[in-house]
Amino acid sequence: MFLVLLLVVVVAVVSAVGLTGHGASVLAARRARGPGAGPVLHALAAFAGAAAVAAYAWGLLHVTGAVMESGGGAGSAPAPPCRMPGHEERAARVIDQSVSFLPLGFVCETTDGGEYTSDDVPGYVNPATAVLALTAVASAVGAGYATELRTRAAARGGRP
Repeated sequence: MFLVLLLVVVVAVVSAVGLTGHGASVLAARRARGPGAGPVLHALAAFAGAAAVAAYAWGLLHVTGAVMESGGGAGSAPAPPCRMPGHEERAARVIDQSVSFLPLGFVCETTDGGEYTSDDVPGYVNPATAVLALTAVASAVGAGYATELRTRAAARGGRP
């Protein structure tokens, strides 16, 4: 599991860097061509997507740390991430743990069939990732719509 998490972190970081570079190249091309709504929204989509992926990677690093901490050995039952202050009796019933990728978290499973998420992933990671991802999607849709309107106007012989 640890290697899979690290691989996903590396892929996320590379994707974030690639999206940032794409956004920068879109803005540079816009500067060369002149103003237009499509390229700005296109760049915003790339930057918001990069930020969403970076926030997700940040959360994955926290989950990876929790997985490493729960690796086994003396004092590893229940897993240390499941032992949250003020919830000692709940931690005594933990029988297994897993990783949740959406929403991101380290999940502790109890004897009664219940589960709870440890507090290893900062509380802002999942909401920030969701908001940034939705911003990226909305910007990409807006950029496509603006491009379509300009293309139709140009086909009619009007000005974009």
